[in-house]
Amino acid sequence: MIIFSSLVDFFVGIGLYHNYDQKKRKILLLTSIIINLGFLGFFKYFNFFAQNFADAFTFLGKPIEVTRLNIILPVGISFYTFQTLSYSIDVYTRKIEPTNDILAFLAFVSFFPQLVAGPIERAINLLPQFYRKREFDYDRAVDGMRQILWGLFKKMVIADNCATYANSIFNSYTAYSGSTLLMGVFFFAFQIYGDFSGYSDIAIGTGRLFGFNLMRNFAFPYFSRDIAEFWRRWHISLSTWFRDYVFIPLGGSRGGTWMKIRNTFIIFLVSGFWHGANWTFFVWGLLNTLYFLPLLLLNINRKNIDIIAEGRILPSMRDFFNIGITFTITLIAWIFFRANSLQDAFSYLERIFSASILNFPEIHTMHALITIILVILLFIIEWRQRNRQHALQFDGINFNKAVRLSLYYGLILVIMLLGGPQQEFIYFQF
Repeated sequence: MIIFSSLVDFFVGIGLYHNYDQKKRKILLLTSIIINLGFLGFFKYFNFFAQNFADAFTFLGKPIEVTRLNIILPVGISFYTFQTLSYSIDVYTRKIEPTNDILAFLAFVSFFPQLVAGPIERAINLLPQFYRKREFDYDRAVDGMRQILWGLFKKMVIADNCATYANSIFNSYTAYSGSTLLMGVFFFAFQIYGDFSGYSDIAIGTGRLFGFNLMRNFAFPYFSRDIAEFWRRWHISLSTWFRDYVFIPLGGSRGGTWMKIRNTFIIFLVSGFWHGANWTFFVWGLLNTLYFLPLLLLNINRKNIDIIAEGRILPSMRDFFNIGITFTITLIAWIFFRANSLQDAFSYLERIFSASILNFPEIHTMHALITIILVILLFIIEWRQRNRQHALQFDGINFNKAVRLSLYYGLILVIMLLGGPQQEFIYFQF
């Protein structure tokens, strides 16, 4: 799969560069788009659309039988498909020149640290790095190891422990009070953040060990003051991909009100379906559209682009309130992302907003308390380092060797002793 897709885009890129007939260039680009999205559509969405097609006829009183295929989703297909497709589009727009080095191109597509769950790299950043001779850089390697260590902490300690409670509560939500269900969403919010940003940290850090600079994928998103800032900080490689290859070509926010609304709906709904073939992802995208639109229409979607509380220890009351509101509406959206069906999601929400939300959460174990303390520790460390690329980046900070080693070995000990039961990376399913 990955070899065929890569070869198509490699030769399409060469054809696009050497051809000046606009009609032929469009045919070449369409070839790349149809093949890449065709594979993605078949493996991820065939059964979904087939079943919904049958359900529509059943609803109209004409039941039909459809054949569901036992399709195995190729690992990483959503990521490398977008990576190779962006290459073809960039060559078509003459933003980059195509490579004639097929080994470099295949390495760009299949670079192992970020192959299965991103960041979704652009050829303009990653591909030229395969041409350069790389020599071992001690400082870069040390920074990469720190980022790997922090990624392991987020994945194994935060995400895997939170998953224990998030999975238990979501899978048996009818047995719990509203306050416990709210705790379940809280645990899932930090499960998915620790899981996905932890993977990204491990991938980026591993790349740095080999002398490669991968793009940043998370920028402490739970410190966001509005949903627009959240999406500039969460899964940055996907958000910027949709911005550059979908939103801007559609007209972006330059047109009238109707065009702005249309384009915003398209980008968030497509982003929702990118995550999986389930109507829950559609509603998740719809919710984020509704969150984002008021900011866009009032032209305040780029209001918060600075580092929050820069130069201060604590945020202002206004910033603190805005962070709380943004985090709360994000939690509501996460319910639809995590639920197995729309019925489960709406039922989960209904049970949260019941009188039982005033009850004390039904989690009385020491392990749950330790997990919450660890999440608070994560918050404190990342808040302290919010103006850096990752939480263990110490450029410009003078730590003596004893302090540094104590921190490293302390984290390793925490990972070994407090790491949760092994959980599969959430984004491997996408």
